[in-house]
Amino acid sequence: MKKRIIPLLLTGILLLSGCSNAENTTNVPPTTETSTAPVVTPDDSKPDFYVEPIDGLTDDFILGCDVSSLITEEASGVVFYNNDGKEQDLLLTLSQNGVNTIRIRVWNDPYDADGNGYGGGNNDIETAIQIGKRATEYGMSSMIDFHYSDFWADPGKQKAPKAWADMSLTEKEAALYEYTYNSMEKLFQEGIKINIVQVGNETTSGMCGETDWDAISTLMNAGSRAIREVSAKYNQKVMIALHFTNPEKSGHYEYFAKTLQERNVDYDIFASSYYPVWHGTLDNLTNVLKNVATKYDKKVMVAEFSYPYTYTNGDFSHNNIGSGSDCDFRYDVSVQGQADCIRSIAEAVLKCGEAGIGICYWEPAWIPVPGKTWEEQLAIWEKYGSGWAQSYAGEYDPEDAGQYYGGSSWDNQALFDFKGHPLLSLSTFKLIKE
Repeated sequence: MKKRIIPLLLTGILLLSGCSNAENTTNVPPTTETSTAPVVTPDDSKPDFYVEPIDGLTDDFILGCDVSSLITEEASGVVFYNNDGKEQDLLLTLSQNGVNTIRIRVWNDPYDADGNGYGGGNNDIETAIQIGKRATEYGMSSMIDFHYSDFWADPGKQKAPKAWADMSLTEKEAALYEYTYNSMEKLFQEGIKINIVQVGNETTSGMCGETDWDAISTLMNAGSRAIREVSAKYNQKVMIALHFTNPEKSGHYEYFAKTLQERNVDYDIFASSYYPVWHGTLDNLTNVLKNVATKYDKKVMVAEFSYPYTYTNGDFSHNNIGSGSDCDFRYDVSVQGQADCIRSIAEAVLKCGEAGIGICYWEPAWIPVPGKTWEEQLAIWEKYGSGWAQSYAGEYDPEDAGQYYGGSSWDNQALFDFKGHPLLSLSTFKLIKE
């Protein structure tokens, strides 16, 4: 999920509809929004920050965060603090605030021939190992998200990795199995605790360059088979998730669940993206997930969601959701609004019964890098890959990253302020249990 609205997406190619007036993240400096912002705290005119506990929320309910950009953010000079204002490992701060799972995206080869990264965290398997080891150190599990691409995979784009681009389906099936097995083995050998592995990311329109569901199912089963086998080898219990989006579309999830069943695809969890500004009501989310859970005997979860706490832009790269966005803002755009969003989505999943196993917030720490000008920040994004894309990604993705690259369009949806201090909304993961 890179969630950045550009003209290409507005043509209707992308099935995951964004806001019609969302700002573009481009390789030119913004001119309509401020590029700096103060620390944002709840409005003093409102009651004190409050989170109501959720009855029936068990300790094994997944309260996750995807912080895949972390390593490149740190390399770029971003510093994170704990609740007391002291510099601290981001993952420890997440754990102390009730997060129990860290989601980590994995791309096959997000580098050009000269070793320049594509950006977005440069999330190869080695980067995943770095994040996963730290998550394990602080008592959290890891949710591994294989995109089976060299860069962003989403409903509008499911490119095969460079090395697999000219393979037949049979060759690709073997390559995907081997890659998954070897990658999982590396993670297990490092002692990383893994609870879920995704086979593909937002595979609504395809996976790994394939769009036919017979072919997609073949590749999904290759990934599942590798995960089952290597997990058994290391005596690890891991659940397999398949990931879709657009729950608001009538019959959408029923179609996917039925298609997977008819093709005997092996998986445990039907995972959904749910961004409240785009994806319909919470009641609908519960209903469509509950239908999959009961009719197809699957666990269900929300693997991606987020919400803005401010309209302000924190860096010299436009926000995905800003003050001019024509979105369905279901909560206040505030720290309290973020907390209300987190709690409501957790409750919606819990209403699915025992099948509802958790939620995961997307990139709550993708905040601005240092720099007083666009040129200064661009140099950092280009060097370390801490923006959504580096210019080098243009060789792999010329229609998108080849024209638009830059920083984080997500900084106003983070659970940390622009200087790395946790917002009160981060504590929601802990407070909904207390």
